[in-house]
Amino acid sequence: MALTFFPDDDVRRLVDMPTAIGVLEAAFCELAEGSAHNVPRRRARIPGIVLHQMSAGIESLGVVGCKVYTTTREGARFHVALFDASTGALNALFDADWLGRLRTGAATGLAVHRMADPAADEVAVIGCGRQAETQLAAVAAVRLLQRVRVYCRDGERRTRFAHRMSRQLQVDVRAVESVRAAVEHCPIVVTVTTSRTPVVPADAVAPRTLICAAGSNWPNKSELDVELVARCSPIVCDQVEACRLEAGELIQAERAGAFDWDRAIELSDLVAGKVDLAGGDGDRSERPRLFKSVGLALEDVALAAEVVRRSRNSF
Repeated sequence: MALTFFPDDDVRRLVDMPTAIGVLEAAFCELAEGSAHNVPRRRARIPGIVLHQMSAGIESLGVVGCKVYTTTREGARFHVALFDASTGALNALFDADWLGRLRTGAATGLAVHRMADPAADEVAVIGCGRQAETQLAAVAAVRLLQRVRVYCRDGERRTRFAHRMSRQLQVDVRAVESVRAAVEHCPIVVTVTTSRTPVVPADAVAPRTLICAAGSNWPNKSELDVELVARCSPIVCDQVEACRLEAGELIQAERAGAFDWDRAIELSDLVAGKVDLAGGDGDRSERPRLFKSVGLALEDVALAAEVVRRSRNSF
């Protein structure tokens, strides 16, 4: 099979958000059953550039793949390579900026589907950057939203984001003046910022709120403070092994004695029905819930394989 190159526009055309959530659900079930394998991100650094690399394989799809990207002062450049598991041939190469945003949002959508109050119809989004659009679209794909509150530090940017997403999702998206105004009494809170320090006041989060922290995958960055992490139960990771390396919120809470990794639940086990969030400590239903996402190659590879499948079927 000849090598096929997929630009971002092909991914946008071939895979929508509900499809992406379903693809990730199947991939996480395979991870839980041991028929998929995910290798967390590793980084190589020299002055001026960081090379990030991560890989995964999914038995049922007959593929292995890797995501490789660079970050410099000029920005980030993302690529995904997909290999045939039977021959080792490189079958597809992706210009993977949109693919990455899509899969990161889909992981949050999957967590909201499994963890949030079924009646939740409002979400707060903290952050208005490149990832925020797909985060919100993913929540809208699994909950019938009535209202969205969005906050970021740039007032013009959050207003533009609110107007754009209102039109795109046909939902009432409102720009608000503070994080507290966004998250108070909100049943779902999504953080997707580049902040190195906590952005959500612990005392502003209501009981039973689901917090999806998707902005940081560096151990020295944390969108949530230690006090808030300590309040949360259950705490679900997209992959515990990856979060041990990169989830600053959990790493810093452990160092402060406010979190133990034995409490962390694998998203794959939740999706596969191996854990029951209703069990356990008696006050759990009154505590905020936390989903921590650092981003997995498993997600990139699963979506890349779906793009290839749909591309073949479109001819």
